[in-house]
Amino acid sequence: MTRTSCAACPLRRFEVFEAFSADDIAFTQSFKSGEMQVEPGTTLMLEGMPSPQLFTVLAGLGLRHKTLEDGQRQVINFVLPGDLIGLQAAIMGEMAHSVEATTDMTLCVFNRADLWRLFRTQPQRAFDLTWLSAVEEHFLGETLVALGRRSAQQRVAWALVRIHARLRAVGMDHNGAVPMPWRQRDLADALGLSLVHTNKTLGRLRDSGLARWSDGTLLIPDMAALARMAGIDLAAPPPRPLI
Repeated sequence: MTRTSCAACPLRRFEVFEAFSADDIAFTQSFKSGEMQVEPGTTLMLEGMPSPQLFTVLAGLGLRHKTLEDGQRQVINFVLPGDLIGLQAAIMGEMAHSVEATTDMTLCVFNRADLWRLFRTQPQRAFDLTWLSAVEEHFLGETLVALGRRSAQQRVAWALVRIHARLRAVGMDHNGAVPMPWRQRDLADALGLSLVHTNKTLGRLRDSGLARWSDGTLLIPDMAALARMAGIDLAAPPPRPLI
């Protein structure tokens, strides 16, 4: 397959990501060892296993999940374009969760062994990795608040607003709709709800004209109203690093 040049990275044009200097582009190109395309259902990272590679999602969608002792799967969150996956294994030696492709995905590949060169020679890039880790921690805290203090309707509204905003920020909206290829069960797992409760909640949001999820797409006609229901500030977040 054709390897995408970092100078022509299709994600760099979106305002959600920080601007790259010429030096940043040159280093990232040297850091990148290749590209990989995977089909839906492919396991990218396996819980409990080391990984010799890290990935940035160039295109496509996936999810993170843990396997419980009884064999059931608990969805942690969703993987979107621009996300860096595998840093946990690179630092801690093994993954504490699995990562699976939901759609066809294209991934930029980085060798774990080269990570230390980044820390030695690229302090700004090293800070970017720290920033991304801090954002993940912040998101985990926000998720815990949603699960512990929000009603089912507020939880679903919160998740739909967050997913829609992230996908819209990387140009994946069409006439206000974004792809939503996951199953209702995946959303229910991520929000600590039963499938039946999630289905009924989505039905109420649809009937009230606030959100419609059908045929693999999500449409939010009134984002401000849904954000108010979820208790979310719609102010644009600061640009995030892209590795």
